[in-house]
Amino acid sequence: MLVKMETYFDGESWCARGIGEDIFTQGDTLDELFENIQEAVAVHFGETDGIIGLLVM
Repeated sequence: MLVKMETYFDGESWCARGIGEDIFTQGDTLDELFENIQEAVAVHFGETDGIIGLLVM
């Protein structure tokens, strides 16, 4: 499964928004944002026991 996320800094937090999916999350650091993306994607698709990899470009 491929989920594309747009990431940006809003001046206070790092944010990620799913492209074509109703997913949004944020974090104070990029590391926290990546952890929150993994959790948000797992919860959105109901796959909490699988591994979710991230490709950052």
